[in-house]
Order: sequence, then C-alpha cells, then structure tokens
Amino acid sequence: MGYTVFTCNLQSKPADPPPFSPPRELLAQQNHRLRRIRSSDDVPAMVVFLNANRRLVSSARLLSASRSVPLSGLALARAMSSGSAQRVFQLKLDPLTGNSEWVVIEEDAGGTAPEGLHQGLLATTSYLDMLNDSRRNRAFREAIDKAVSGPCRVLDIGAGTGLLSMMAARAMGLGDSPTCRSNNGSVTACESYLPMVKLMRKVLRANDMARSITVLNKRSDEVRVGVDIESRADVLVSEILDSELLGEGLIPTLQHAHDMLLVENPVTVPYKAIVYGQLVESTYLWKLHDLYNNEAEILDGIHLVPAGLERIIGVKLQQHPMHCDAIRREIKLLSEPFRIFEFNFGKRPESHGETAVRVKATGSGQVNAVISWWMLQLDDEGSIHYSTAPKWITLSGAGNWCDHWKQCVWFIPGKGVPLAKDEEISLRAAHGDTSISYQLEPDQPKSTGGDHHVKGGDFCLTLSPERIAIYGDAEWRLSVLNALKTVLQRRAPSVCVIADDSIFLALLVARFSTASHIMALFPGLQDKGIHYLKAVADANGFSMDRVEFVRKKMANWTGDDTHNKAVDLLIAEPFYYGSDGMLPWQNLRFWNERTALDSLLSKDASIMPCKGLLKVCAMSLPDLWNSRRSLYKIEGFDHSVVNPTLGACGDAADGGPCLPFYVWQCGEVKELSQIYTVMEFDFSRPISPCQGKAKVKFSERGICHGLVLWIDWVMDAENSIVVSTGPDRRHWKQGVKLLSTPVAAGLQGSTNTGEISCLIVQTSFDPSNGELVIEHVPS
Repeated sequence: MGYTVFTCNLQSKPADPPPFSPPRELLAQQNHRLRRIRSSDDVPAMVVFLNANRRLVSSARLLSASRSVPLSGLALARAMSSGSAQRVFQLKLDPLTGNSEWVVIEEDAGGTAPEGLHQGLLATTSYLDMLNDSRRNRAFREAIDKAVSGPCRVLDIGAGTGLLSMMAARAMGLGDSPTCRSNNGSVTACESYLPMVKLMRKVLRANDMARSITVLNKRSDEVRVGVDIESRADVLVSEILDSELLGEGLIPTLQHAHDMLLVENPVTVPYKAIVYGQLVESTYLWKLHDLYNNEAEILDGIHLVPAGLERIIGVKLQQHPMHCDAIRREIKLLSEPFRIFEFNFGKRPESHGETAVRVKATGSGQVNAVISWWMLQLDDEGSIHYSTAPKWITLSGAGNWCDHWKQCVWFIPGKGVPLAKDEEISLRAAHGDTSISYQLEPDQPKSTGGDHHVKGGDFCLTLSPERIAIYGDAEWRLSVLNALKTVLQRRAPSVCVIADDSIFLALLVARFSTASHIMALFPGLQDKGIHYLKAVADANGFSMDRVEFVRKKMANWTGDDTHNKAVDLLIAEPFYYGSDGMLPWQNLRFWNERTALDSLLSKDASIMPCKGLLKVCAMSLPDLWNSRRSLYKIEGFDHSVVNPTLGACGDAADGGPCLPFYVWQCGEVKELSQIYTVMEFDFSRPISPCQGKAKVKFSERGICHGLVLWIDWVMDAENSIVVSTGPDRRHWKQGVKLLSTPVAAGLQGSTNTGEISCLIVQTSFDPSNGELVIEHVPS
C-alpha cells in the first residue's frame, strides 16, 4: 500500500493527538509479526510518527510536507512494549482510496522486525539532509569540544544517530576501551523514536562507542533522575530546532530539563539563539495569501471570496517555511534586519513572551511579509555561530543550500501596509511554547486595500498558500472554465459529481450549469466545504437547493445515491485537501473513484480531466543531490551504516525513493533535456496497470543528478486544454528521482569521453497499491 511518512518528534505536546486504542486482543497475541486492523475513519493523506523531543509536525525533519498541510485527523504510529516484545502501531493510508488501516508490527527481544520496515520509514525523512549539513556539524563539534573539557555528565536530548553524543564522549576521552572508560564522565542519549534508536546503536557500534554512551529509548520528559540517569547533567547538548526555531518544542523541552534533569547554571550547546526579521515587499508573497484582492482583478464571474466575506478563505496564521533565496529577485527589502527574540538555553525559558520593535523603512513600498530566520551562538564566548539567514544577509555563495532549515514567512493581511522611506513602524512580536507571531502597527491608521482578517464572520476555510495562489491564478482559472464550457456546450448534464475537494469547480458548475443537480463529495473538506458553499452561494448567483453533499465514499454508491439517475458529468481538478505534500501521481485517486462510479455513469458521460500525462525531464540538481548523498565520516565519526536506511544517493542502487519537492526552490537547478511523456492515464476507462517508456535525450551539457516527474492534466477530449503541474508552475510539487551516481550529459553524437547522450526511463503504475515504479538506465 502506498503511503507518505512524516517523521517528527513530540516533546512539547502542543496538541493532543486523536484517541489511539488498538483492541486488547492484539496486545495479548505475541506470535504474529504483522496484523492489520481496518479503520473506518477518514484521515488526511499522511502518516505521522511520534518521536521524542519534537513537535507533532516539524518542518526541520519533513520532506513530504510543510506545516501548511492540514493536520485534522492525524495518522499516527506509536510504540508500545509488553514483556520482551516491542510493538509499533502504524496507520497507513492508501492514496488511491483514502482508506486507512492500522498495521501492528511486533519485534522480539532481539529487535527483529519485518524486513525493510525501518528503512522505508526513514528514507523519506530529511535526517539525511541534516546529517549532510557540514556547517551545522562543524559548528556543533567545535562548540562541544569547548564545552566538554573534562569529565562531566552530558545529556543529549533528541539524539538521532548519536552524533552529538559521540562528539561529547570523544571530547571527554570516553571510548569502549577499559582505559578510556576509567574517568567519571558519562554521556546519555535520549531518543524515543524506535527506528532511529536502532540506527543509533548501529552507528555507536561502528564507532566503538556502544559501551560509552547510555541510550534511553524514551522521551526526555519521561526521564527520571535516580532511575534513568544517576544524577542531574552538567552539560546539555541538543538540536531540537525547526525553521521557526520553536516548532519542535524547544521551550517545553528546556523547561522540563532545567526543572528535572540539569544542574543549576548548566553548560549548554547551543548557548543561545536569536531570531531576526526583515520587512519585504513581494507580489509573489502577496498572491500566496490574499485571494480577495487578487481575485478582484479576474473577470470570470466567480467570486471565491465575495465582498463582505473577505476572511472566508485564508492561510493559517503562522510562519510558513520557504527557501526565500529562490524569490530574491521578486523581493524588495524595506528595512534592515532587526532583532526580535533571544533565547538563552542555559536559563529556564518562559512559555510566553512579547516585544515591540521600532523598524525604520529603508525604502518606500508595501509591506507584504515579515521574513525571519535565526542565528545560533553555540559557545558562551560568541565565536561559534550558525545561521539560517538568506544569502542576501550572509553573502554566502553556492554550496550552503539545505532543506531541513529554511527561512520563515509571516504574511501581512490584505495588500499589506504602505511605508515611506525613513518612516518608522512598530512590529509587535509574541511567542508561545511552539510558535512566533507578528503584527505591524503603523503610527496612523491606513487602508490596506481590503483587510480579510476583519470581515466575513467567524468561519474561515484554511487553505495552503500554494492552493490560494492557484485559485488566484487567472490563467489556471481560464483553462478550467474553458474546459467546463466545452463540456456544457455539448450537453447540459442532469447529474454532475464533483469527486474531489475543489471549491472552484463546485462554484463553476453551480454558476454555469443551471439545470444540473450537483453532488459534491469534499472527501477532505467534509462539512467545511458545504459550509463554505452555503456562505458564498448568493454572491455567485446559485441556489444551494441544487447542491447535495454526499458523505458516503464513492465506492459504496448505488443508484439510490444518485436518485436513480445516471451521472452525466464527473469532474475534479484533481485536488484532495491535505495532499499538498504528496507525490503528483497520488492524485490518481480520481481515476480510482471514477472506476468505482463506472456502473452509474451514463454511456456518453463526460469525464474531466480526460487523462493524465506523466511527464519527465532530466535535470541538474547539485544542491539537492548533495543534501541526499551518502554519508561517510561526519566530523570523524563513521556514518556509512545509515546510508541504506536513509535512502542515500551513492549507496542505494536506485538513488533512493522518489520524493516530492518544489523543484524551483531546490537551489541550483537546470533543465538538461526536453520534456517527454513517459506514460498516459486514460480516465475514460476504468483504472488499470500502466507501463511507459521514454528515451530522454539530453539537449544541454552538464551533470545530470536526477529525473523530475509530474502530471499534466488534459481537461478536454480535444486535448486542447492542458493544466500543467511542472517545475515552471511554482505552486505544485514535483516528484524527484535522484540518480545513484550523477552522469555527464552530452549531446547526440558527442565523442567526449564519459558523456552519455540520453537516459532510458521506464515506469509502471500498480493500481492495487498506487505505487509508481521508476527505473532508468544510460544509453
């Protein structure tokens, strides 16, 4: 079964997870390795693993999604133990059906689990990217060498592979030989995520550190002095930071550690962290959140955000991680960087704090966003630093790109706040346990051209920034509108089924097909979708009497559900709420649902889109490839043992798993070939296995690091209207299949030694599990 894995650590408990109660009989039976329990509850397209000392979803460790993905109805995996057995409960989601099921994995006392389980879980995370961050590794090693100058008690919270623990042990002179273990120092590594604990033990053994470091497979707030550790620790080494700094539970973790686990005035690495910000103007960032004002310029008769309901759709009020260097040319800086908050790791932090910063404008413009980043001071002397600042601040060149830490963007409501050069404005900042928020306060009230956080009642449909930008894209809207009009010119459908979560399609059909009975599934939005339609119906000129919300899964539909009428029109974008971070072909759920409805379709039913085209392009991706490359020595510690488990390039025969990325944000990027169609999905027919093959010829010289794949949706039967989700369309993620070893791309007929002129790409799609297999060989 295909599924997306989100790995994170939960230290702060920012929100209670949904109830988890596997049947007791499962806990009593210990002989089966793998059992499945069918779950009837709908869950979003994700699987989240709870891991010690991290918040529920962390942008610092996630490749498959950002925090903008809705998190209602989380899919969880938890570890439980009974006697000598360890059980991991994992909830998988089938992307083609939306169905979920608990998978219960039992391990015996020797730690044996089904083959490949842990490898599959960790290969889609960004642990590998973090470990390939040489600047980070070097800074922590230098700071730990200074902090641990003699025998002491060191605690590492959220230890991961044990890298920081090994640095501390080496600095203290600990090792597995009897002579090295004779001093009075100790190192304790705390990590509750079982797959990572197993990997850590392998790393410790490979470096002769297994007996020098005590490993605790539990959360740090479960650690007890006198039970798990002999006494309070003198030194805390920990890296529990996300792009926002606080999102992985830094504050609650430090609070508990100071209260229960550390001596008074401990030494900490890092020593402190400082959050910085900068005011910017950016049309691109504005369009990611302000649909009301953006839509006002589009004359298609559809009002997703009608006047008077300016807050009916919006982004979540939070900081959004983003590689801001990728939009540097689309940003106008309106201030110098300014300091916002400072957190001293050696002191017990407060759960809440506020500050006001007076910011002087360096230029005139409209403040659309606050871009923020943080800087670590790792030692008390202030000589060792690490920063997540964009390159226009650090003035650094190529080679420093990483994906596990980005900058953060806080959107200013509406069109923003106008500023004149040299004008001062007050920025109020507040932090809680896990987040930081901002509010601009100009000295005099000014019109912001439609403040969508003021009007529209209490209901707000929260969408991702990218989804809001798509809905505000005039070209995309016109393509979808023209495709629908083409269908309606052929015939007026009696029954129209909207199979996905597209509120835009729902409004289109209701507005332009006045004779249709509309059946909306909204499988992810559920009641929020129908609540939204009711709120905007009058402004869009239709009656809700023609709209029916169907809660039943399409696979269970009968003629009674369609009032014994055939379905004339089945449409989708396709877009499924909560799937923003998934691979493009996981939207083929539409094809599966079209198949489930096959017996209820009229003979000449219109299907929109008509088909999907799997596209492929060979690209140079040096920054992304280097962030996923094989590990060997990290600051002197052998990590080669983790490569297969983490899906590293170089050791994995196929270059690791295919992962979703916004390719345009992946540092240095260059297309080396034309775009080829490798496979076609025909939605006029029921879902079936598919195979495809393409000869991808290089059109540019360079180093090819991988293949980028996406789906173009053919909206009409004449193949004249195509909605692309390729790399030039920045609001969709593409799938990236990295090569195990980069190849030198040459042109056809080239005689240069070592160059190849093309790659043969073969793909196969299995409808039983939704998996797309991608293979490639040089030619």
